[in-house]
Amino acid sequence: MARGSVRLTMAQAVVRYLCNQFTEIDGQRVPLFAGVFGIFGHGNVTCLAEALEAVQDTLPTWRGQNEQSMALAAIGYAKAKRRRQLMVATSSIGPGATNMVTAAGVAHSNRLPVLLISGDTFSNRRPDPVLQQVEHFNNPTMTVNESFKPVTRYWDRITHPEQIISSFPQAIAAMLDPADCGPAFIGLCQDTQEIAFDYPEAFFTPTVQTIPRPRPDLRQLTKAIERLKAAEKPLIISGGGVRYSFAEELVADFAKARGIPMCETIAGKGAVIHDHPAYVGGIGVTGSTSANAMAEEADVVLAIGTRLQDFTTGSWTSFQKDAQFISINAARWDSVKHRAISVVGDALETMRELDDGLEDWSAPASWMDKGREEMAKWNSLIDEHQAPTNALVPSYAQVIKVIQDNADDRDLVITAAGGPPGEVNKCWRVKSPNTVDTEFGFSCMGYEIPAGWGAAMADESRTPIVIVGDGTYMMMNSDIYSTVLSGHKIIVVVPDNGGFAIINRLQNYKGGASFNNLIEDSRVKEPFSVDFAKHAESMGAYGRRVETLDELDEAMKWAQANNKTTVLTIPSDAYDWTPGDAAWDVGVPEVSERDSVNEARKDHGAIRAKQRIGV
Repeated sequence: MARGSVRLTMAQAVVRYLCNQFTEIDGQRVPLFAGVFGIFGHGNVTCLAEALEAVQDTLPTWRGQNEQSMALAAIGYAKAKRRRQLMVATSSIGPGATNMVTAAGVAHSNRLPVLLISGDTFSNRRPDPVLQQVEHFNNPTMTVNESFKPVTRYWDRITHPEQIISSFPQAIAAMLDPADCGPAFIGLCQDTQEIAFDYPEAFFTPTVQTIPRPRPDLRQLTKAIERLKAAEKPLIISGGGVRYSFAEELVADFAKARGIPMCETIAGKGAVIHDHPAYVGGIGVTGSTSANAMAEEADVVLAIGTRLQDFTTGSWTSFQKDAQFISINAARWDSVKHRAISVVGDALETMRELDDGLEDWSAPASWMDKGREEMAKWNSLIDEHQAPTNALVPSYAQVIKVIQDNADDRDLVITAAGGPPGEVNKCWRVKSPNTVDTEFGFSCMGYEIPAGWGAAMADESRTPIVIVGDGTYMMMNSDIYSTVLSGHKIIVVVPDNGGFAIINRLQNYKGGASFNNLIEDSRVKEPFSVDFAKHAESMGAYGRRVETLDELDEAMKWAQANNKTTVLTIPSDAYDWTPGDAAWDVGVPEVSERDSVNEARKDHGAIRAKQRIGV
């Protein structure tokens, strides 16, 4: 062995490097990579698994049940840690890798870091085609791992053992960069993993990684200050970037002190408590009547840490066409949308400087008065929809109230797709900051339960409460078993409304007949419901099916007192939804034999007439 070097296989060197990366949380040095979610197969079992086994007490490996779900668990972990601590997900080549592509899409769209490592084909190509290799007839360098390229921030294939020395630091830098944050993918050629190489010992020097906080350009900041000072009806949109920058307290205090009504995106929900005096609710398609009413009149919109997706903007119908946007964002891509005054920078640092520059300015008091009036009306509307009725089955809103009444202040509620996200966004009244995880960047059905597992790992002092529709439960539920095996308790509540009810709602709203969404409207011999409680019990969890809100209340108390994962299921209404929606451009047939579709097309024309066209 050469002086100052250590001879390791490439796979062993990868693992040693990961073990020597650290970060600081609350002043304490902790591993940057808290663990590995892994399903082993050819491509990662003989070499990478050998290396991971040797350090299992330092870098623990958790066995997943599905490659997609284990990567989703890693994402849920990173989200719960607010991007300060990460996980690795590793798979074999072929279908093991492609299963992770969906999870990569979740991480990419939500700007969340996760390190994805899969096996790859042989760099020497000697045994080609190897098992599970998809041969591209005109490009032998191409494998299924290329499918990660559109949904990762960093991508590499290691064909020589020395390449990891430059590749892995770049992957970490990308994942920790607030402007470029997202998943990194590295494919490890099978034959390269086994090769021993004399690595410089300096490569394994323990390193404390830090997350940059870029300061804003003074010229753009000055423009933003001048424009905000001229505003008569300013509105703050607080996005997920506020939470990841740890700026939620500063933004909340700023809104109160400056008299600016503050609303939240889906990703931003939970930055402030529901009763904050400047808070006017969620904005957009799954928002509130209050925030959407304020958006219609706002002359200046201060967007902080949001990518302004269609659900936030009502497909760009929610604002006056001449409203001026000021966009504070770490990513230039997000900050320049719709000719905003672009202020590229960290939310915490930028808001400090913006606040200082405003001096003694504040918005007209009448504008905040209107915000409070609208919020009072919204609270009354929620109360109305959550009140008990004589209906045969409860609504989502009623179910959510019972869940919240039994949740501890710091318990984390998790939703992602189907009916629950919209209803949680509308009806969940946040008691403590950073207690909501709604994955709506990719809106991935199946995120919820794995994310609960990851979140339970991230913070064992609180209980993740997963609200998942029956349709989503059927897509991905195996990590109920994972939570029981690993001893990480979550509570899963399944409101069963007989299928993909929220998509049926959209189908009907745009004039279509109910078709292939609710089980009863699908091609089935006889519709019936799955007994989710018994299914959960078969995976070692506790389970209980209830029929009424009173029974759900009792069951939630039982679930909170249990010592392991508990699944509760209750029938719910497929047609009763909380109002407050903004417009949403989803496309309606220009011609149809159905009169209802033609009428919906006319209504949709009115929506498109309201859209801002990129300015």
